[in-house]
Amino acid sequence: MASILEAIRQEVKKVVVGQDKMIDGLIIGLICDGHILLEGVPGLAKTTTVNALSKALGLSFKRVQFTPDLLPSDIIGAEIYDPKNNAFQIKKGPVFSNLLLADEINRAPAKVQSALLEVMQERQVTIGDESFRIDPPFLVMATQNPVEQEGAYNLPEAQLDRFMMKLVVGYNTAEEELEIARRVANDTFGDIEMVASSDDIDSIKEAVKNIHIDEEVEKYIVDLIFATRKPKEYGLESIEKWIMYGASPRASIDLYKASRAQAYLRGKDFVTPVDIAYVVKEVLRHRIIMSYEAEAEEVGSDVVIDKVLATVPIP
Repeated sequence: MASILEAIRQEVKKVVVGQDKMIDGLIIGLICDGHILLEGVPGLAKTTTVNALSKALGLSFKRVQFTPDLLPSDIIGAEIYDPKNNAFQIKKGPVFSNLLLADEINRAPAKVQSALLEVMQERQVTIGDESFRIDPPFLVMATQNPVEQEGAYNLPEAQLDRFMMKLVVGYNTAEEELEIARRVANDTFGDIEMVASSDDIDSIKEAVKNIHIDEEVEKYIVDLIFATRKPKEYGLESIEKWIMYGASPRASIDLYKASRAQAYLRGKDFVTPVDIAYVVKEVLRHRIIMSYEAEAEEVGSDVVIDKVLATVPIP
């Protein structure tokens, strides 16, 4: 299975230069049945990466551009009247796919965001009187553009919590940027080939469940979460003023799952604190609600996570 994962990576890298963290994050989300929130400025290959991943796995892919006039029915589908047969028919929306890209999710109103997040949680859609299951695997990758301020509807904290990971995508290095320019100018991007299937993903999911986590490492995961809720008990009085609410129980679950998946991606059969440290920011950064004092001091959740990692004893 390790060779399959590497083959998937190599296929995606035919059209994506750099951005290894984003590629690994999507693979982790796929094998852990989680959803991914990406934050980054336009042009960082977010759409290209998801599209390439779907082709490499032979999965269906849909993209929805979120706008202020979008309706829930544009996402989940609706009952359409057929005058020829004098009856209503179900027209399924783009959520009925394996990989769904919700582009600029913060540009749509709350009821549209809620409709999508309900599908993410329940894995089913109700249209009229009928309920329809979403066939697995099902991964939603939602993007947020941090540059946009006007006409943006920020996701509420409770809805953000439903995303397994939040990846902050930065610019490429100068060397990578030059490589991108050369490939685009000379049209030398390779064609994506299907190198795996949904059955292979299912096999990998089962293999990840067998990754061993020592009891001390399990306790370390819980300590990291509780240090964001009760910083004083962990000698972190300095960050208490910055935290309004610590990470939720979903954070413990997702950190446990993501660290096992990360160990598997590294070709190991057990989890180490290094695996946890690699994914902890992505799992926690959107789940720690910062105080007004933190905002005034321009302190982000990543700073809090760094201090927690530096203070909580490593087993």
